[in-house]
Amino acid sequence: MTSTPLSLTLNLSLLSKRHREIAAELIELGQSHLFESWDAPGSCDREKCDFMQQLESLDNSYIGGLKTYIVRARSLLEKAKAGDNPFDGWIPEVPSGKILEPFSEDYLSFEEIGKTELGKCGFILVAGGLGERLGYNGIKLELPAQTLTNTSYLETYCQQILAIQSRYGSEECPLPLAIMVSDDTAEKTAALLARSANFGLRSDQITLLRQGKVPALISNDAKLALAADSKYLLDAKPHGHGDVHSLMHSTGTAASWLQRGLRWAVFLQDTNALALLTLPAMLGVSSALSLEVNSLAIQRAAKQAIGAIARLVHSASGDEMTVNVEYNQLDPLLRAQGAGMGDENDPTTGHSPFPGNINQLLFSLEPYVATLQRSKGVMPEFVNPKYADNSKTHFKKPTRLECMMQDYPRLLTKTARVGFSMAPAWLCYSPCKNNSRDAAESVKAGIPAGSAFTAESDQLTVYAELLRRLGANMPAAAPQTFLGITAVPGPRIVLHPSFALFPHELKARFPQPHKVRVTAQSSLLLAGDVTVDCLSLAGSLQLSAPPGVAVVVNTGQGEVVNDGHELLPLDQLKDDVSEVDRMRGYRIVCREMRAVSAEPTGPAEVVFTGRAGGSSGLIPLTHFDPDEEPQLDLQPQSSFLCAPFSIFTRNCT
Repeated sequence: MTSTPLSLTLNLSLLSKRHREIAAELIELGQSHLFESWDAPGSCDREKCDFMQQLESLDNSYIGGLKTYIVRARSLLEKAKAGDNPFDGWIPEVPSGKILEPFSEDYLSFEEIGKTELGKCGFILVAGGLGERLGYNGIKLELPAQTLTNTSYLETYCQQILAIQSRYGSEECPLPLAIMVSDDTAEKTAALLARSANFGLRSDQITLLRQGKVPALISNDAKLALAADSKYLLDAKPHGHGDVHSLMHSTGTAASWLQRGLRWAVFLQDTNALALLTLPAMLGVSSALSLEVNSLAIQRAAKQAIGAIARLVHSASGDEMTVNVEYNQLDPLLRAQGAGMGDENDPTTGHSPFPGNINQLLFSLEPYVATLQRSKGVMPEFVNPKYADNSKTHFKKPTRLECMMQDYPRLLTKTARVGFSMAPAWLCYSPCKNNSRDAAESVKAGIPAGSAFTAESDQLTVYAELLRRLGANMPAAAPQTFLGITAVPGPRIVLHPSFALFPHELKARFPQPHKVRVTAQSSLLLAGDVTVDCLSLAGSLQLSAPPGVAVVVNTGQGEVVNDGHELLPLDQLKDDVSEVDRMRGYRIVCREMRAVSAEPTGPAEVVFTGRAGGSSGLIPLTHFDPDEEPQLDLQPQSSFLCAPFSIFTRNCT
């Protein structure tokens, strides 16, 4: 039996019965070092009690308590030191899935099936991160997804959910949004929602799931780490986004969604504004194939540092599972099977045959709830220590146990159906996850930048690419380079979700795409019930229709022409440069823009011709010209979901 440190014995009278039990258990588990430097009674007594309270909180928040955590950590650390691969004994094979190429016959067929399921979805946003690594002093959800309208990522998701609810659901059964937050982001996320009136969502639509932390580890025998600046504070770190499943269970959120009649759980990442564009097609795939789990995937290069979706077959038992395999695990598994050089590109495609996982997941809700009830949502864990040298006895810095949301299929039964849907990255995946310096280094290594510039560029040009495929004349702008990162800056097409969100909706909004011409440097912003029959644009145009009013765009032989917007490098900006500007290396500056809205109390249908003087039933919000005094009375009309565009016109001044 391990003896109790004298420094703790002298202080036992300060501790509650529960805290004495926790201390005794930790000492038995080899954690005496936590108490060996305690001061004598009467000195730092408050700090000692706070420390024990922290230990109690960590014990309560981890399923099985600190004892389970330490025992599990020792086992995983031993395997990590030995270099074990958790998938040893499993043979990787290329899984079967569906390829989603927009506007193909299959894509349209799956969209047609899936759009009937859109009103039965609940959305889970994994958002526990701060923007510090990106050079932003705030939460990542607050970052603008694009700076033409300065619409944040959180507002983007909320407006998309509202549009899905409006067109495919009902006000009586609002579509819920659960947001997993951390200790670092919880208060800031709540404050952002409060000051923005939940971006139009009802308060009872939103659930904040607060993720706890786990103790950091400083040695192979799982000694818990004290914080660097205090002997009365344990170093604790996030457990990983896999906690979202246990939180969906422990809070009763998943079960309550099922009771309300929802059928699907849609998982989103915090800074991928393209995440929902393929949702109807994914729902169609899941419905047609009766999938419990459907992972949205993209093509990946061999050895690219993203996980791969693989079908694993156990060499002894013959068991099968389709799961995410991390890139550093896939290569040795393939080598062990004699697969040449391991993870290699297919010479016919130039890409790995194993699709890339992007953590955009779609679960069938009923089996998800059943699995959570059986497993409590506890995900398989791993540890990734950074060793100081080849002896693997010391760590460079404390580590901890982690878990990943995409490992959920490992909890399923043998009969569960798991698949994937693979779409082009330009359509579904362009995250803002790297600062400009790291992004530039990634580009040099042939890896996508994942920067604020590329994320913005891809969001502003995705609809131009879709419209080109429908027959519109929208040539891409010449690539530009900022901070060592190159992307295509235009044409900039911002479609508010009240106008259109999904590919199949574009076909109805642009019934004659061959009559649409937008130049490479133009900016087009559309919101509400607008139908574009004929448009020629060389500049910037914003058109919006409030509820109950339809706007038809028909410029005929005419053309909307103005100086539009341009991207100015930081060294050409005359005023203060913001963090958002620095992340990109430029600012989108408005030189001239035509912006009009239909009158809320005017005709039920109005036509925009683009001619000077406007059209009956249209209100000129502004025609900004640097040589004129801009109008500033630009508040959104009625309850129209077009607040981002009002912000946009204010920014142009």
